[in-house]
Amino acid sequence: MAKDRKTKELADPTRLSSDADMRYLAENTDLSPRQARELVRRHGRDRAKLLEIARSMKAEG
Repeated sequence: MAKDRKTKELADPTRLSSDADMRYLAENTDLSPRQARELVRRHGRDRAKLLEIARSMKAEG
């Protein structure tokens, strides 16, 4: 059962799942990679939700 859930998560393009995806979030929202990782840790891996939140944040400077 857990394997099925993992396969479903990997197949879902709206979910962030790797360092490359973290870079995508950082590059497309003006966040640092550290901020992107923290955002994912706090809010999960739903790409649309993360992009919405990230766009309202400022990059650390």
